[in-house]
Amino acid sequence: MKFEGTGNIEFNELYRDLSMRYTAAIKEISTKLEVLDIEYRLKHDYNPIHHMQTRLKSLGSIMEKISRKGWPMEVTSIYKITDFAGVRVVCNYTDDIYAVESSLLRQDDIKLIRRTDYIKEPKESGYRSLHLVVEVPIFLSDRTYNMPVEIQIRTIAMDTWASLEHELKYKKKEAMPEYIAEELKRCARSMAEIDATMQRIHKMY
Repeated sequence: MKFEGTGNIEFNELYRDLSMRYTAAIKEISTKLEVLDIEYRLKHDYNPIHHMQTRLKSLGSIMEKISRKGWPMEVTSIYKITDFAGVRVVCNYTDDIYAVESSLLRQDDIKLIRRTDYIKEPKESGYRSLHLVVEVPIFLSDRTYNMPVEIQIRTIAMDTWASLEHELKYKKKEAMPEYIAEELKRCARSMAEIDATMQRIHKMY
């Protein structure tokens, strides 16, 4: 699978350049979140963020997504991808998710591009998470770029379910049997109830 209108060398150079820019954008977002977590610790003696993970889409994942979306195999299609860079924020409690979101979006240099709340409206599979696509400026030696970064914010329970569901889903190539999908939905509902219970206990203690 090749991109039209460009040689492999040119495309590889573009990918390396974009990877550098998106790595810088991830560092910007991660640093902002780390600072917010430190502030919460100092002011409230509590850390809302349990841990964070970051990732860059591989070249293969980018090409697969462009193909799946039906976009032309051209360099311009790469710029349509808003989840080239991703940050996953895992919080202790559901309320922490919205507190982190509010604090981050309050910052002047963060621009919200898209918000999807899969917590209040879970996916059919049972998946729960808050997805934000934000734009953050990065400052290089010769110019400034505004780079999109996808941020997924979820609780420990939501992250556990999503990780196990992903492992099961991609373990086999064939479609997941309906009875397995239903079991996973029930599991997601049970974990949501656990999240709600732990949130109540946290507020009481």
